Amino acid sequence: MAQCETVSFQEFCLLFAAVLASGAGQFFLKAGALKLGKVTADNAIAHIISMMTVPELIIGLACYGIGAILYILVLTRVKLSVAAPSASMMYIFSVAIGYFAFQEALTFNRLAGIGFVVCGVILIAWQR
Repeated sequence: MAQCETVSFQEFCLLFAAVLASGAGQFFLKAGALKLGKVTADNAIAHIISMMTVPELIIGLACYGIGAILYILVLTRVKLSVAAPSASMMYIFSVAIGYFAFQEALTFNRLAGIGFVVCGVILIAWQR
């Protein structure tokens, strides 16, 4: 009989908070990148220097840092073989952020990909 890997509510909340913080990081990094504009060979150095002055980029990096700290805390409590695939649920947030915040297309292929990610997480976390 199959059973699901036991993850406590606290561990789930910690993992969810890590994924949310990383999602917030994605949002702010994209917002900051849009402020910078396209990088070319001619403006690459200027863009790299100006990255330090764009508030959205600084907030995005801070969110990623918080997400990394929370994920490390998750790893102290949850098997890597469960935590890492579960963290891939970030892809769902990325597609949703792209669609709702940045008006990116939500194509059938993206929806199917999200479905495969969800199915993959379930299959990996499920134990016999």
